[in-house]
Amino acid sequence: MEANSIPSSLCIIFLFLSHCCSATDTITLDRSIHDGETLTSAGEIFELGFFSPGDSGNRYVGLWYKHVPVRKVLWVANREHPLIDSSGVLSIGRNGNLVLLDGRREAIWSTNTSTLSNETIAVLSNAGNFVLKEDNPSRRVIWQSFDHPTDCFLQTMKIGLNIVTGEKYFMTSWKSEVDPSPGNFTLGIDHQEKLPQGFIWKQNARYWRSGQWTGGSFIGIPYSDINKVYLHGFSFVIDNEASMVYFTYLLFNLSLPSMFYINPLGLVKKIEWDDNKNDWIDRWQSDTSSCEVYATCGAFGICNDIESPICKCLRGFEPKFTVEWDKGNWSGGCVRRTQLRCEKKNNSNMGKEDGFERFMKVKLPDFAELVDVKSVNDCKDWCWKNCSCVAIAYVIGIGCMAWKGDLIDIRSFSANGGAELFLRVAHSELGKKGNKWPTIFIPIASTISLLIIIVITYILCKRNKTRNGSKKNSLDMPDLGEVVEGYRQCPIANMLKTSLNGGENQELQIFDLSVIMIATKSFHNANKLGEGGFGPVYKGNLQNGQEVAVKRLSKSSGQGIQEFKNEVILISKLQHRNLVRLLGCCTEGEEGMLVYEYMPNKSLDFFLFDPAKRLELDWAKRFNIVEGIARGILYLHRDSRLRVIHRDLKASNILLDEDMNPKISDFGMARIFGGKQTLGNTNRVVGTYGYMSPEYAMGGTFSEKSDVFSFGVLLLEIVSGKKNTSFYHHEESLNLLSFAWDLWSKGNALELMDTTLVNSFSQIEVMRCIHVGLLCVQDHARDRPRMSSVVFMLGNETTLPDVKEPAFNGGNCRESEPSSSENNTYSINNVTITMVNGR
Repeated sequence: MEANSIPSSLCIIFLFLSHCCSATDTITLDRSIHDGETLTSAGEIFELGFFSPGDSGNRYVGLWYKHVPVRKVLWVANREHPLIDSSGVLSIGRNGNLVLLDGRREAIWSTNTSTLSNETIAVLSNAGNFVLKEDNPSRRVIWQSFDHPTDCFLQTMKIGLNIVTGEKYFMTSWKSEVDPSPGNFTLGIDHQEKLPQGFIWKQNARYWRSGQWTGGSFIGIPYSDINKVYLHGFSFVIDNEASMVYFTYLLFNLSLPSMFYINPLGLVKKIEWDDNKNDWIDRWQSDTSSCEVYATCGAFGICNDIESPICKCLRGFEPKFTVEWDKGNWSGGCVRRTQLRCEKKNNSNMGKEDGFERFMKVKLPDFAELVDVKSVNDCKDWCWKNCSCVAIAYVIGIGCMAWKGDLIDIRSFSANGGAELFLRVAHSELGKKGNKWPTIFIPIASTISLLIIIVITYILCKRNKTRNGSKKNSLDMPDLGEVVEGYRQCPIANMLKTSLNGGENQELQIFDLSVIMIATKSFHNANKLGEGGFGPVYKGNLQNGQEVAVKRLSKSSGQGIQEFKNEVILISKLQHRNLVRLLGCCTEGEEGMLVYEYMPNKSLDFFLFDPAKRLELDWAKRFNIVEGIARGILYLHRDSRLRVIHRDLKASNILLDEDMNPKISDFGMARIFGGKQTLGNTNRVVGTYGYMSPEYAMGGTFSEKSDVFSFGVLLLEIVSGKKNTSFYHHEESLNLLSFAWDLWSKGNALELMDTTLVNSFSQIEVMRCIHVGLLCVQDHARDRPRMSSVVFMLGNETTLPDVKEPAFNGGNCRESEPSSSENNTYSINNVTITMVNGR
């Protein structure tokens, strides 16, 4: 009996010790870790505990390699909320979440998930992943640190995004070497037109770009770096089943200390531990060249860091602002020197066919579009048939890429790297090496040109005064002093001068008043398309046969010269298929006119709110319009060279081309955000009743979420065919938003749909649009999704967040009262616009 008891006792002791040892990698409801204690992964590869960076007295929960003597922290839990002493405790709360408590038992940080069970455990894996999962046979993962990277990523991690939900798995640098709070630089993926690229953003502005992924490498990373990056565990995955695009990193040995990370200066590095040197060594880092900074040379400029200066214009182009270019300010970029044949009237008789200039070993421009053709010759043929195409490239692993609009962020590689770019130029420019004028003549020519503009503008101003009764002959040549004085008294001309000196004009055509008068038949009523806050809009036919829309600034307009200038400068810098294109302007005397591409189908409200016309908008067309508007707003907020808040999104400002594709227009009220700016405030609230978010209408505060609110209203209008501002469906509803919420809360949301869609609608898409629309018009800005999430939610079948009761801001607007004599009310397209001082 005694002999048998010894083995039994040993078994019990062995099981007890095994349980103790295995528990060192786990936190349970009954086992927490205090400051000074650590978790260790089962293979003793990683360790998790409390630390202080450098000489800082702040305490954080972090993760590092256990047996590496020079600690490199790989992940930080409470990076934005440090503990001020060593009293912290990391435990599992009663709701099943991980929670970090300070000495007063107050939560500093939590996983903050909606757990289905309060029986959970947290385990540190041998891959360095800290995982919260259910403590039952299913072991369902509830939360994991790999989904919330800091500045590092390890083997098997994913740095990318979910293209359905919009959820991002991005790395963000530390603020400094001793401060783990989020710094200025973020590394992630941009998935443009199914052409994924790696990006570094500096304070939300594009800072570095990897170039397009070919399936084996990035075009913007030289081939010389392949052995340092791609063959050492780095790869890129497009997972269609999981709707994910991501970087990943995998070596043969998980225990080998190795990582990619982004440092506080914005450099990406791959480092590994070297036992012989007893230190971390760099295996690869991103280029530090000035040419690697995004868009260093502006539009149609190319950067080469072994030349001086590093920037030059592509062949067939010349600097837009020559004086600034010669000073080393290349941000203004370049403009085409000779017009393409296809852009000319009667091009069959206007010289030889356009051709392609070939550029070897270049980092291809940003904003490419995929074209479904099978060879480089087919790619060129496609471009020749599309006048808007300015360049193409054909890359193995990608296929045909085409560019429209400006070519941004091109770099020339001296060693092996990059790809071939074919730039479309006029035949006369083929083979040219650039402008041979001596540099000394360029500023002289610019000065003379500016003086000529001043004199011409003065004469036009005087001619306008003569028409109004002035006795002086408008053709008399003035002296220079008279020119300057007259120019000073011409407000729109003066604005033009300021813009020229500030470098704001963007290759716009300046139309003579006589040309506009002929095109519009002297602004005949038969050519009038409508009227907005800016003034009347007329259809015009230029002498070359091109149809245009002319917006004429009205003297009684609620907008003025500043809004005119704002629209000229803003929209000339924006290029997107869902934004209306500005062709030029006319500024003679007191006249201010904007000349746009003509939209034959007028504006969305022309169809949507007309009982007969809206029959032409079946569901497929409406959904296409919704997606196009969303993509246009996303471009304004995130993808353009500027971060733009439109502030006046509404149905009348959505124009429709011949194929019923939407184009956002009217940027007179738009604002530019820069740097870290996320909010703006104004004492002059401008916008359209019924589309303004409550925080803007009542307090003058605007942000990206203000546009999201307006988009939500517009989306519900498109689905229902009803106007928010004149909606009285039944006595209990103030407006469309309250009616939509009432139907949604009762489970009858489909009743919101326009009855004319009954034979064409998709129930899934309609319900998704209503759901997204209600998410966009929620009362608090923080509850509304960003436009990136909106685009993903609209285009993919995914679980959407729950809807809170929206803001019925029609009522709010009625209650707001003007508080100064500057407040005025204007009628725009039968919609009231109210300007009030923000409270």
